[in-house]
Amino acid sequence: MDLNQKLIDKRETSKLGGGLKRIEAQHSKGKLTARERIELLLDEDSFNEMGMFVEHRATKFGLDKQTYPGDGVVTGFGTIHGRLVYVFSQDFTVLGGSLSETHAEKICKIMDLAMKNQAPVIGLNDSGGARIQEGVVSLAGYADIFYRNTKASGFIPQLSVIMGPCAGGAVYSPALTDFIFMVEDTSYMFVTGPNVVKTVTHEEVTSEDLGGAKTHAEKSGVNHFTSPNDVTVLKEVRDLMSYLPQNCQSLAPHTTKFEFDKTKIDRIGQILPANSTLPYDIREVIDCVIDDNSFREVHKDFATNIVVGFARVEGRTIGVVANQPMSMAGVLDIDSSRKGARFVRFCDAFNIPLLTFEDVPGFLPGTDQEWNGIIVHGAKLLYAFSEATVPRITIITRKAYGGAFDVMNSKNIGADLNFAWPTAEIAVMGAKGAAEIIFKREISDATDPEAKWKEKETEYANMFANPYRAAERGIIDDVILPSETRNKVIAAFKMLESKREEIPPKKHGNIPM
Repeated sequence: MDLNQKLIDKRETSKLGGGLKRIEAQHSKGKLTARERIELLLDEDSFNEMGMFVEHRATKFGLDKQTYPGDGVVTGFGTIHGRLVYVFSQDFTVLGGSLSETHAEKICKIMDLAMKNQAPVIGLNDSGGARIQEGVVSLAGYADIFYRNTKASGFIPQLSVIMGPCAGGAVYSPALTDFIFMVEDTSYMFVTGPNVVKTVTHEEVTSEDLGGAKTHAEKSGVNHFTSPNDVTVLKEVRDLMSYLPQNCQSLAPHTTKFEFDKTKIDRIGQILPANSTLPYDIREVIDCVIDDNSFREVHKDFATNIVVGFARVEGRTIGVVANQPMSMAGVLDIDSSRKGARFVRFCDAFNIPLLTFEDVPGFLPGTDQEWNGIIVHGAKLLYAFSEATVPRITIITRKAYGGAFDVMNSKNIGADLNFAWPTAEIAVMGAKGAAEIIFKREISDATDPEAKWKEKETEYANMFANPYRAAERGIIDDVILPSETRNKVIAAFKMLESKREEIPPKKHGNIPM
C-alpha cells in the first residue's frame, strides 16, 4: 500500500471521531462536532493539530476493542485575529468524550506549550467525565490538568467553553480558568448529578435546573457568558479575545479605529434624576464615556447590583466596575463583592486599566448577609482594589457612603485619580440617618421633632452631602461636569500609561477567602 495514502486514510479515520452515526446524533442535539467547533473558533486554515493518532492504553472492560485515533479530544494551536492560541476540543462522539490517561496527556501537552510560549488556552468542554474503566489513572489525569490550570493562572488567559456535559471532577478545571461560557439547553455543570442529589437529599431536580447555563448565570455566578447555541458562543469567545492580552507581560490589542458619538457628551448630564433617591441605569453613563458599542459585560445576570465588563477608550482596552442603582439601589452585598473582586483581579493580572463608576449607599444590612460572611466577602473587593497596580480611576456620580466609599477604589486604597460630579454625596452615611444620630437630643427636645429633624437633615446635607469637603482634603482630585468625564478619563489614562508600582517582596498575599 502506498505510504502516503496510508497516512491520508489514517487522518480521515481520525477526523470521523466516533463515526458518522454518532456525528449525526451530535448534530441532532443541535451541537457541532469537536472539529467543527475549532474551525469556527480559529482563523480560517490556521489550526495545526497535535496528537491526531494518540490512542488509549487501557485493555480492561472491553476497551481493548474500542480504540479511536485521537482518543476523544482534538488538540493543537492556531490563531484568533492573527494571534497565537492553544485549544483543546473534547469529542463526545468518542466514548462520550470521557477523559482517559492519554486524553489528559494531550491536553497537558498543549497547556505546557502555552506556558512556554505565553499564549492563551481555550478549552471546549463536552465530556461525560472520567473514563471509569481506567480507574485512578483517569482521575490522576484530571489532577494533572488542574495543576497546570493553577500554574497558568494570572500568567496566560484561560477560557472554558462548556458545550455539553461537564460533571464531577471535570468541573474544577473550568472553575480554575478565567472565564466560563455556557450554551443554553445543551450544556450543564455540577459536582453531583440529579440522581445522586435525589439519593442523598431526596430533591428531584433536572440537569438544567441543577447546573444549566441559566442556573449558573443567575444563581451561582459560575457562568460568565450565556449563548443560545454553539455558533454564537464561539463568536463571542473570538470577540472577547480581542480585548485580552496574550499574557501577563503584554498589553491588550490597541485599535486605532474607533467611533464616538459626540452627542453623548451632552446626553451624559441628563441621565441622573433630579431626585437623588430615584434609580438610573449606570450602563447609560458608561456608554457615554467609552467608545461606541465597545462594552462587553461580564457576569451580566449575576449580582446585578454591580456591573463589570471590558470596554475601549480611544481603542484601548479597559475594565469597568460600576455600582448599579437600578438594582438594590447599587448596594454592595456578598455576591456583588465577589463578582467585583474577581474581575478586578483579572484586570490587574493582565495589565488592563480599571475605571470605576461609584454610586453606592453602603453594604446590605441583615442577618442573612452577616451570617454568610459579608465581612469577609466585602473584604475581597477591598483587597482586590488595594493590591491592584494597574492604572485606576474612579468617577463618583452620586452616593459614596460609609465603608463602601472606601472599598470602591477610593484614593486612600491606592486609586490614581478620583473625580466627582457636582451631584456626588460623599459622607459617612446619608443625611437622614446622620441627623438622627448627631442631633438626636435636639430633635427629641424640640416642640416639633419632625420639623427639627428635617431642618437638621438639611443642615447635614448642605455640609457633607457634596463633593467639596473631600476635594478640600485632596481625597477627590477634581470635581468635574458630567460632560467633561470622557476627556478627563482619556487624559488620565494617557498620563498613567507609564505607571510602575512595586509591591513588597513576598510569595503572595492572603486574600480573605
